[in-house]
Amino acid sequence: MNTVLLSTAYLPNITYLSQVLNHDVILIEKHEHFVKQTYRNRCEILTSNGKLSLSIPLVKQADKELISDKKISYAEDWQKQHWRAITSAYKNSPYFEFFEDEFKPFYENKYELLLDYNTQLLQKILHILRVKKQIEFTNQFDMSPVNSLDLRALSDLNNSENVNLKPYYQVFADKQGFTPNLSCLDALFNVGLETKYL
Repeated sequence: MNTVLLSTAYLPNITYLSQVLNHDVILIEKHEHFVKQTYRNRCEILTSNGKLSLSIPLVKQADKELISDKKISYAEDWQKQHWRAITSAYKNSPYFEFFEDEFKPFYENKYELLLDYNTQLLQKILHILRVKKQIEFTNQFDMSPVNSLDLRALSDLNNSENVNLKPYYQVFADKQGFTPNLSCLDALFNVGLETKYL
């Protein structure tokens, strides 16, 4: 059983998802300190005006907090804003109406913890793709794990730019060209189950 160690990610990008799909066991880091400005609480979608970053606001409790303790803030209605942006960006894509009802509850129901929210979303994505994966969590923080491929850095914003990804159909490609490594939502809404083969 091959295992990949990943940080949590909000609607993960294609590179992250491909690692999930290519491993048997997905080990999510539960004991790292939360790092700002990462894909742990943000994703990127493609709108008619270009790339748009969607960020989940979090409750600040202490300077160094474990990712497993990070609470989602509902001081502003980010769920409505995110869903409006996603709908606006993808309502004309080929598969939006097929998967819309799968994702909508994530923007209506409140989740307390970011880790739980992201994990439920990842499980939903795998369910849509009809893929069974074993998702586990770390028991402690390990700088140099030996039994898994350590790809926790995939959740850092600067680690996903120069990725060589196969272009696929995108609604706004005629206007902007292909934009690689967006949230896997982009691929799901544009190419459906073919997302598995990107």
